Amino acid sequence: MEKTKERIYVCHTFYNVYVTLLKEFNLPKEKQGQAEIALSTLSTDFTGLKEQLEKSGVFAKVHTFVEKRDTEFPQLAKYKKSHNNVVWHMINRIIYTKKFPKLMEPYIDIDFREYKDIYVYCDWDPIGHYLSYKKIYYHALEDGLDCLKNLDGARYENRGHFEIKAWLAAKNIIFMQNGYGKYCLDMEINDRSCLKYDFHKYIEVPRKPLELNLNEEQKKIITKIFIPDVDELMRELGDKADAGCMLYLTQPQPWDEEIRKKMCDDVIREYSDGCHVVIKPHPRETIDYAALRPDCTVLKGKFPIEVLNFLPGIHFKRAVSFVTTAMDTMDFVDEKINLGFSYWDRYEPKENHTYNEII
Repeated sequence: MEKTKERIYVCHTFYNVYVTLLKEFNLPKEKQGQAEIALSTLSTDFTGLKEQLEKSGVFAKVHTFVEKRDTEFPQLAKYKKSHNNVVWHMINRIIYTKKFPKLMEPYIDIDFREYKDIYVYCDWDPIGHYLSYKKIYYHALEDGLDCLKNLDGARYENRGHFEIKAWLAAKNIIFMQNGYGKYCLDMEINDRSCLKYDFHKYIEVPRKPLELNLNEEQKKIITKIFIPDVDELMRELGDKADAGCMLYLTQPQPWDEEIRKKMCDDVIREYSDGCHVVIKPHPRETIDYAALRPDCTVLKGKFPIEVLNFLPGIHFKRAVSFVTTAMDTMDFVDEKINLGFSYWDRYEPKENHTYNEII
């Protein structure tokens, strides 16, 4: 089939869209405006973002992309059962690799064969299985900034007999994420130096230089896409976003909301030092922090924290989170505190979150 379209990005999070915008604005002028973008509804509610992207004119077309989890197909459950017999386990996995994307195929309304280049964030989601099943080559991109530093998903999920599984994935007999599949051409990462396990398909493309290359008009476009009413946000912050305030960045983990509420209260008590606290909920957060902490300012809307770099006058004395790699990109904070997994250990068993140590 003739490839008549230039490229498409499959995005699963607001941050994925942010990086995609950086990549597009760093292309030569004559190549801009040719890309398409697909917003996957699998794990993120992109309410309003599709319309804002269409208004921006950055992309030739904006798709809403439906993926189906394997749990929506009960007939697959028997192939996912754990077995002590490695041969039996691998046979089931080989069958699963063929059946899952075949069941998902009727829901895919984008013909990926038309594109010269396909860029996929989170290729462990169904799209990676599907493209490999259809023998369509693609480029993978890391999901979050330096995300492999905290969770090397390919090695964590395949930590038993990893080398054998990687060989099978390279032959497209089973599927593995993060570049190990046969039809994944390469995987873009931000910083190779932070990796414990390197891989020849990894390509280092630092994100900060892409941001620094933006001109003022491009910054305004990105800001408008994610925060349609910037003036309202500035009024919301008022004089609170100054050097005397603390910014708390929440995360959608641990999965237990009560634990996350306790973590929030503890962090504010231990690190606010009497400062007024501004809470930036993660785009996938489910807790109503305005109700939980009415004494704090809770930012409305869903947007990557990096966008605040483009808003003049915003400044915080301190920013606190747990393992938020985006902290390093924030130019509007004096003191950045990433509490790390050792703090997280207070609230749940260590093995629930120290994935790379388990590898």
